[in-house]
Amino acid sequence: MYRLILPLFFLLCSFTVLSQNINDDRGYIVKVGDKAPDFTVELTNGQTFTLSDYKGKIIMLQFTASWCSVCRKEMPFIEKEIYQELKAKDFVLVGIDKDESIEKVNKFVEQTKITYPIALDVGGEVFLKYAHPKAGITRNVIINKKGEIVYLTRLFEREEFNEMKKVIFGLYD
Repeated sequence: MYRLILPLFFLLCSFTVLSQNINDDRGYIVKVGDKAPDFTVELTNGQTFTLSDYKGKIIMLQFTASWCSVCRKEMPFIEKEIYQELKAKDFVLVGIDKDESIEKVNKFVEQTKITYPIALDVGGEVFLKYAHPKAGITRNVIINKKGEIVYLTRLFEREEFNEMKKVIFGLYD
């Protein structure tokens, strides 16, 4: 009897530990339902962006960096399928480039052909309000008109991207 129970116990414990790691592997320190942490950054055009100034609008924060191949893959989809569709509405999209120079970021914007604003996250301070320091960069945070986080993504998977689009567009219903 114990020969059967002990392996099952270890299997259950292993599954519990693994499932906890699966939930944590996205690297977020915020969760859906949280009020989005406020921040102020400088955009590449020299203007200042403060998140709380846009309460009452639907906001998408896209964390990115020029060295991130997944970001480069995702950005044209964000540009075409989200930003171009919603930029005339009460929609705010800001790319937040983690800890790179303005020269590098401007070259990155030119290469990816995006037209949405990009902010400079000097020292990765904004990133640290949303994710663990060693977490990967590619992520999107969707914030409703009340300033609450309603959706979080990690990496670029078409299925999750499509779900994120449904959430965003659904906020206008």
